[in-house]
Amino acid sequence: MSTLRQALYGFALLGALALLIWGQEKRIDVAEGQTQLAKDAAKTARDDADRNLATANTLSTTLKQERDAQSNLRTQQDQLRLSLAKRERTIEDLKRENSELRDWAAQPLPDAARRLRERPALTGAAAYRDWLSGRGAVPTTGDQPAQ
Repeated sequence: MSTLRQALYGFALLGALALLIWGQEKRIDVAEGQTQLAKDAAKTARDDADRNLATANTLSTTLKQERDAQSNLRTQQDQLRLSLAKRERTIEDLKRENSELRDWAAQPLPDAARRLRERPALTGAAAYRDWLSGRGAVPTTGDQPAQ
């Protein structure tokens, strides 16, 4: 082989080597870009997970408070039921003991008191306001004639 041919082979080899190195450098640049994107995505995912964990903790705390409040309300309701039952027993005992009270309790309610207890099925504040301002409303004490 002649020197010229060896020189051309050497330049071709150097060119191929330079092209290979340049290609590898581009692949490394692309891989580094993808790595950075993956790191950014992982950071975003971590931040989302931290926010979700904080939200879950807040919801868990709120749920515990709600359950405690419900438990307290049930306890209070039970106490009120016991108190009501005790009062009803006391009233029944008093009715049995006192004939005057028994006769008073057996009388029907006066018309004004009966109208207070009669209400149509109301749905919402507007219906209640309309019912109050309608003809069936009980007059105030100043509007009633003297008895």
